[in-house]
Amino acid sequence: MADNLPAVSTDQVAAFVELAHRGSLRAAARESHVTEQGLRNRLLALEQRLGVELYHKGRGRRLRSPLTNQGEAFLPHARAFLDRARQMAELFGAAGPREIHVAATEYLILYVLIPAVRRFHAANPAVRVRLSTRSEEEVEQTLLRDPDVDLGVAAPYEAGGDLEYIHLFSLDWSLIAPPTHPLLKRRRLNLSHLAGTPLILFERGSTGRQHVTDAFHALGLSPRVEMETTTTEIIVRMVEAELGVSIVPLMPDGSVTRGHRVGVRSLAGQIAPIHSGVLIRRGEEPRPEAKAFIDSLRQ
Repeated sequence: MADNLPAVSTDQVAAFVELAHRGSLRAAARESHVTEQGLRNRLLALEQRLGVELYHKGRGRRLRSPLTNQGEAFLPHARAFLDRARQMAELFGAAGPREIHVAATEYLILYVLIPAVRRFHAANPAVRVRLSTRSEEEVEQTLLRDPDVDLGVAAPYEAGGDLEYIHLFSLDWSLIAPPTHPLLKRRRLNLSHLAGTPLILFERGSTGRQHVTDAFHALGLSPRVEMETTTTEIIVRMVEAELGVSIVPLMPDGSVTRGHRVGVRSLAGQIAPIHSGVLIRRGEEPRPEAKAFIDSLRQ
């Protein structure tokens, strides 16, 4: 029976009730401490899950109520839904949702977020963390389209506009190669030495790929791309299998290549560092649980 029920969230229903109360998206967004686009996303998700149009989308003549007939019929049920949600929270002493949803790149989940989640759980054992793996571009699109995602952690793809970026750290680039590769023996290694070398690089469209190609082009060179793949973990394993060499951003603690038979040479200063941090919707105040998680990341 539960399988036939629409999967709606309290945030979506609360956005609808606020719109009915305030009379406009702008006023409802302001009172809800979210962006107008963020509120609209919640309403559209609610409409999709209920299968009806709840409010008028046009910009024409101001109507007495922004709600459609279906919206007016749904309003008392929406208010009752929120009342029951509050009662359940009070019953168990909860002040609100006790889960945070984070969209992040695989690299940052593996080497940054797992230790951060461990610290966060130690300090906040009642809060669950849900991690979703995305590319840089997908992290930003998910934040803009899915109001249930609290924050993103990534190298900014096109930061700006409706998203706010909170910087955490920067990573320099290194060459990784099989241990006996002659490039590792050079006294001084620069990008010109790699111009004719077959490389394993990130796929086109990624922030990392763009950083590498920009650095080569600035010297009037073009990298010789032999293979492409999605993640740093796969690249390291391909280099270990002697399928080629690669240029990747590495954590300074050596965790990315630890346990793998590869050699490493720094290319710091030759390629623009990868800046990584937290992305949140501009104008939207993160929930206390999300704020606490951001603080854990900053450690």
